[in-house]
Amino acid sequence: MAKCAMGKMRRKGLAIMAVQTIDNAATTVNLGPAVALSCRECGERFDLGPIFACALCFGPLEVAYDLPTGDPEALRKRIEAGPDNIWRYAPLLPVPANVAEKPNLNPGFTKLVKADNLARELGVTGGLYVKDDSGNPTHSFKDRVVAIAVEAARAFGFTTLSCSSTGNLAGAVGAAAARAGFRSCVFIPHDLEQGKVVMAAVYGGELVGIEGNYDDVNRFCSELIGDPLGEGWGFVNVNLRPYYGEGSKTLAYEICEQLGWRLPDQIVIPIASGSQLTKIDKGLQELIKLGLVEDKPYKIFGAQAEGCSPVSTAFKAGHDVVRPQKPNTIAKSLAIGNPADGPYVLDIARRTGGAVEDVNDEQVVDAIKLLARTEGIFAETAGGVTVGVTRKLIESGLLDPALTTVVLNTGDGLKTLDAVAPTTGPTATIRPSLDAFRDAGLAH
Repeated sequence: MAKCAMGKMRRKGLAIMAVQTIDNAATTVNLGPAVALSCRECGERFDLGPIFACALCFGPLEVAYDLPTGDPEALRKRIEAGPDNIWRYAPLLPVPANVAEKPNLNPGFTKLVKADNLARELGVTGGLYVKDDSGNPTHSFKDRVVAIAVEAARAFGFTTLSCSSTGNLAGAVGAAAARAGFRSCVFIPHDLEQGKVVMAAVYGGELVGIEGNYDDVNRFCSELIGDPLGEGWGFVNVNLRPYYGEGSKTLAYEICEQLGWRLPDQIVIPIASGSQLTKIDKGLQELIKLGLVEDKPYKIFGAQAEGCSPVSTAFKAGHDVVRPQKPNTIAKSLAIGNPADGPYVLDIARRTGGAVEDVNDEQVVDAIKLLARTEGIFAETAGGVTVGVTRKLIESGLLDPALTTVVLNTGDGLKTLDAVAPTTGPTATIRPSLDAFRDAGLAH
């Protein structure tokens, strides 16, 4: 398995601090089919708790399950009879069986849009779909991962929810905490888009801007976890990260169910930390093992912005190590210069026959407008990255236009208006008269 040496050293430091937080855990926890935490590197297992790095090799931990066995058709029917949100998949997630009865935002089961107009523009003949996660409660996919983290925070007795965030996660944590009765205190880079700042602050929790980029924010939060100031705090993407990450699997579950319990042939996923891509792959593999979908090859493609493309750069160079970059892109939700899951993204892209590609800021804006013009979906900059990369992959021959393809839109364009505002506005400004309308050349 490819490793990022720098990431491993960072996890070593975090693992030492993480052990200090385990006393916050309840003596027994009920997280449904979750039975342990397993190291992704060495396979060592640990009891369920607020730990996130292996005490032996400092590799990342992920949730291990005792998943349902038996008749796949019975499990399909059980899922289909569930609520129209992620809790329909509760038997496959680290949450208690009665999770749907608890106060939460009930995210998920967002639209899978058959994008025929966009397909014609891009020359896709095998079927093109947009998984539009802007329909979640705070208008991004982050509601999924936070919902799972909230259940872990409840189980471990935390009283404050927190995170380091490039914007969407801060809003998702603030909203989920307000609904579930937690205090929240979230940390963001000081120069985020104003729409995301407002959305993170409006829920009444504490919002703290940190001078620096996301990687600076993340380092600060890692220090806070190891300090008495952080006692009783559940950082959804640090000490609760193994559970938090499992929320992204629900994207894989929904896509396959909405395709009629079929795997897509190709899927294009934006990369920030890389966790979403790795967990979508995990979800697809689980569906295969459970017999819920037919086992067949699929390709996973990663999408980055050129101004923060450490994984794309490594992929194109044939490297296993992801070298950090200083972000400089309008796609701030993807601006993580040292992505924790970068090496695993490389493994998945290569294993499945996919690729990792990037586009520049101008291409991002063009792709946002293309998706809006063809399908009526206003994506944030991350969605522009994914659509732009999809177009680039088709043009380069890496993505087969004759195969069924799913593209992810992970957030709402209303959060990143600044990206398109300079080139978007009224077609004309006229006097309130028919003659003026006719003279403007619009009466046709």
